[in-house]
Amino acid sequence: MFILIGFLIGFFAAVPVGPVNIYIISQTLKRDFFHGMIAGISTALLDLTFCLVSLVGFFHISLNLSGYTHWLKVAAGAILLFLGLKLLRDASNFKLNTEKNGPITKTARPLVGVVLLYISNPSLYAFWIGVAGAMTAHGLLRNGFWPAIFFAVSCGFGALVWYFFLVRIVSRHQAKIREKTFKKLFIILGCLLIGFALFTFISAFTNIKLIGQIL
Repeated sequence: MFILIGFLIGFFAAVPVGPVNIYIISQTLKRDFFHGMIAGISTALLDLTFCLVSLVGFFHISLNLSGYTHWLKVAAGAILLFLGLKLLRDASNFKLNTEKNGPITKTARPLVGVVLLYISNPSLYAFWIGVAGAMTAHGLLRNGFWPAIFFAVSCGFGALVWYFFLVRIVSRHQAKIREKTFKKLFIILGCLLIGFALFTFISAFTNIKLIGQIL
């Protein structure tokens, strides 16, 4: 039962449109299915890891980060702003890959981008701590290392299924998209990331101001 719950949690937690989904879409459009799935698999593995860390009782690892939440948000905002501006730059320089230009070079950049987005997002820590607390508090998950592993793996697999469908849908329609449309999509995705960055900065500096008033 808890494996099914974990799969559903992982799947639906990955569905909402956010910086990670936008980044995965952009990597699929800019490169190909392979690079989109690198980003998706990386995110699913990070979900699995943070879920497992929370479940095995290392809550203090995330809870001790609460005093640094605003600085993590500043870092997240900077990363989102960089990726958004890079997409806007790519929109002006983008050229459709053809046989004449050669195959797309394999790169680990999607992995690096996802890791930076993930570790600088404090809301993800809070989410998995909340999931772990709810599962244990309601008796939905037995105590023990192996149940925690199976639940974390089911959450990661649920997220991976969503990312597979997302990348598959984007890559399937990629061949039908014209170069001008690609550029417009990059501009839209870039603006969305910049919007997330501005929201993150505002949230971070609001927290800093409130902390200063308390002190």
